[in-house]
Amino acid sequence: MRISVFPKGDLDELVAGEQPVTGWIARAADLPVDGVELYSRFFLDGPPDLASRVGDALAHHGLELPMLCASPDFAHPDPEIRARELDDEIAMIELTRELGGPGASCRVLSGQRHPHVDPEQAEEWVVDAFLKLLPVAVELDVVLGFENHYKDGFWTYPEFAQSKERYRRILDRIPRGEHFGVQFDPSNALVAGDDPVDFLREVLDRVVTVQASDRYLAEGASMADLAVADGSQGYADVLRHGVIGQGLNDYPEIFGTLAAAGYDGWVSIEDGVNGWDDLRASVEFLRDARQRYFNGSTRAGRDVPVVPPMKGAEL
Repeated sequence: MRISVFPKGDLDELVAGEQPVTGWIARAADLPVDGVELYSRFFLDGPPDLASRVGDALAHHGLELPMLCASPDFAHPDPEIRARELDDEIAMIELTRELGGPGASCRVLSGQRHPHVDPEQAEEWVVDAFLKLLPVAVELDVVLGFENHYKDGFWTYPEFAQSKERYRRILDRIPRGEHFGVQFDPSNALVAGDDPVDFLREVLDRVVTVQASDRYLAEGASMADLAVADGSQGYADVLRHGVIGQGLNDYPEIFGTLAAAGYDGWVSIEDGVNGWDDLRASVEFLRDARQRYFNGSTRAGRDVPVVPPMKGAEL
């Protein structure tokens, strides 16, 4: 298991250009991590030389870019917008290869749950887009990670394939192979009303990357409140981020399940919304988990001894 960090807490400033991406990479290099995950809008909306500068920064600090977080919207009712989203995603696959090298992962999503769009038609649009992207990924040796997603912070509507049933229908229509699989996010399964461990077990044989975060509900809020808080841009007000291992996810079960299956990929941390100290605490939690569940190895194999999962988050 190898550890990456994503700039969740600084995303708005980085997208707006108020904080340099290369500066954030320099800060991340002070953490005991192996790589960084970056966001597509840094490059789609940023200066044309950003990719070159990011590549230099990664090399200078000895960090990898194993994953690129892209948020295409293939469920949009406008065909011109869907075509543009496809072109942008192809550009991000190419960028993933440039910055991450062979085997790096680029995220794919179904898109937003636009109102007044027939779900069956939207599903066809999404599958068609994925099937068009797959040959590009194969040619460039990039892995497409289809995330069980909740909502991009810059989106108006939640993920079209947020429900497990719709997600599985789409996933099952994409041919199995090493260039397309599941980017598993336990927090998003939780928000969708699913048990994250049960969801993981259903898709375990197709997991290619893992997101690690933890979720809390605002005081007095319930999951029912979250379910109806989907009408505005960004995340619902009742949802909170926090230090991994201290929230609603059962990470001992999650890591035990991954290790038992021989998962040897990347785990990328989404934290830092409440400050850099939280992000550092989450990194240390992941490092402890790597030692406990993966014998400290950055290449977890099926022969790695598995520690019996504990209840709670007492790693």
